Amino acid sequence: MPLIKVQSSVSNPAPSLIEGLLKILSGKLAQHVGKPESYVMTAFEPNVAMTFGGTIEPTCYIEVKNIGTMSPAQTKAMSEDFCQVVSEKLSVSPNRVYIEFADAKGSMWGWNSSTFG
Repeated sequence: MPLIKVQSSVSNPAPSLIEGLLKILSGKLAQHVGKPESYVMTAFEPNVAMTFGGTIEPTCYIEVKNIGTMSPAQTKAMSEDFCQVVSEKLSVSPNRVYIEFADAKGSMWGWNSSTFG
């Protein structure tokens, strides 16, 4: 059930750019957490009114959730990887990206009329 959700102040990115971004993030998240990509969900929300450091320059907030425990080494590698992708695809500087990593209990995540726990 890995999930990566990107919220960004970037306005009106092309649909093909968003699709490419989500596909790249999906594959990378699956690889980082060692789970099949068939369980990965990606989401992108553009045009979010946001500030970072008191300015309205392009910025992103990324949520990464996963059942199980993500190690500090994993989250550091994901931070580097995801910031690079967002920088390349959305032109958002890595120093304007916050990423929240959250471990989830299987019983607290539903899917297919049940839960993972």
